[in-house]
Amino acid sequence: MKTKNITDCPNKIKDEIIHYLKILQKRFIHAFEIFEPQATFVKTPWNYAKGRGGGEISLLRGEVFEKAAVNWSEIQGNCFPMADADGAFFATGISLITHMLNPHVPTAHFNIRFIQTQKNFWFGGGYDLTPMGFIYPEDTLHFHTITQKALDAIDKEIYPLFSKQVKEYFFIPHRNNERGIGGIFFDHYRTEDLEKDIHLLKTVGDTFLQSILPIYEKRIQMDYQTQDKQKQLEMRAHYVEFNLLYDRGTKFGFLSEGNPEAILCSMPPLVKW
Repeated sequence: MKTKNITDCPNKIKDEIIHYLKILQKRFIHAFEIFEPQATFVKTPWNYAKGRGGGEISLLRGEVFEKAAVNWSEIQGNCFPMADADGAFFATGISLITHMLNPHVPTAHFNIRFIQTQKNFWFGGGYDLTPMGFIYPEDTLHFHTITQKALDAIDKEIYPLFSKQVKEYFFIPHRNNERGIGGIFFDHYRTEDLEKDIHLLKTVGDTFLQSILPIYEKRIQMDYQTQDKQKQLEMRAHYVEFNLLYDRGTKFGFLSEGNPEAILCSMPPLVKW
């Protein structure tokens, strides 16, 4: 479907996106709970106080996932909170974060979203991997290979662009380095081919587990020492610094007066400076 007017997004398209995000949330939750012999996700619904809609926080604390959050939201408000648009808005998305007990298992982050304002609409999101002090080249290769193969099947120009953007986005100025080993990132993305854009969004969602689960299966049983755990806690500090100082999702959440518990779900349970 090619849109003649880029601001025109049919309601059925929005419904399709919302439906897909809810299915994806369930898929992520199921995949992570398989790793946990006893723990399950605790789900907490919330309502958006400054407009209509709300979301659901899904939080897991277990023996493999020290903390994992898979959150979904769909909100409507009267005043877009960021500088790149204004007026009434609609926003829906899913965000995920994993903080692993074993320091040899990297932290993973995922987010995809759809935003519509009075004059525009766009897609955004991506995913990235952050080893907490222990980088395994074969894991890095697998992670990037799965992602590139999936995006190349849509358009060979997409992966180089998104891969470049993730390095720029997750650069921490005061640390003078990037957060993690990269991945993909895109924002304000849309073309005149809406069906292709939605296919891209779903490809990002469908590829994420393929990129991280083999790594998790390989690393969760590794032995580690006390000093390994200390290194992990120190690296988590950089993660916290980025999320609180630079992350657009965190800023959007607080400026739109969203649910603070949902916004701060990305924070690790323990950290050390």
